[in-house]
Amino acid sequence: MAGLTSSTIGRKYAMALSAMFLLIFLVMHMSTNMTSVFSEDAFNNASHFMGYNPAVQYLLQPVLMIAVIFHFVMGFVLEVKNNKARPVKYANNNGAANSSWMSRNMIISGAVVLAFLALHFYDFYFPEMNYKYIQGNTPDETRYWAELHHKFHDIWRVLLYVVAFVLLGLHLAHGFQSSFQSIGARHPKYTPIIKAFGNWYSILIPLGFIFIAIFHFVTQ
Repeated sequence: MAGLTSSTIGRKYAMALSAMFLLIFLVMHMSTNMTSVFSEDAFNNASHFMGYNPAVQYLLQPVLMIAVIFHFVMGFVLEVKNNKARPVKYANNNGAANSSWMSRNMIISGAVVLAFLALHFYDFYFPEMNYKYIQGNTPDETRYWAELHHKFHDIWRVLLYVVAFVLLGLHLAHGFQSSFQSIGARHPKYTPIIKAFGNWYSILIPLGFIFIAIFHFVTQ
């Protein structure tokens, strides 16, 4: 890992791999949460399985946390090194003509998404850890839907989630294609397909999360 992250190319490659892992996780996470819209029992069963399955809790969950931390740390490191490599901006540089706003401000959207993750942990992960390991409660397979539903009781929290997912979509719009380019997946025939798929992904996944939040708010 030290060798992989010792060069700019290596860091970009490693960051792209962590991004792809997180892209897969987002699909799984959104799919699980979407069951709460259609079936309370299905969501409770899925959440209980995820919350008490040893492979998920002691293998996949730590890997996910490491991937999240690694991805954002690498993003900030690359941003700092890029700025140091070009400390003086070109006077005649027209960024808007050469690249999209999002591609030039991935660090901003990334920081907002990171802040949202902190809120998400506060809302769901920490209470879950408190319930299971600090309070030591007996497993209750029927509690998950009610806990999720209650979180979206206040409009301000729903608005925070909506804004965060919009920014996540913007982040994904550039990051999806960029991650494939970083690992060398560029081809005249396949690049347009990857770009089109990435555009749809960056719309549908955040839209799914937004729909879930709004659904639980309006059905209070």
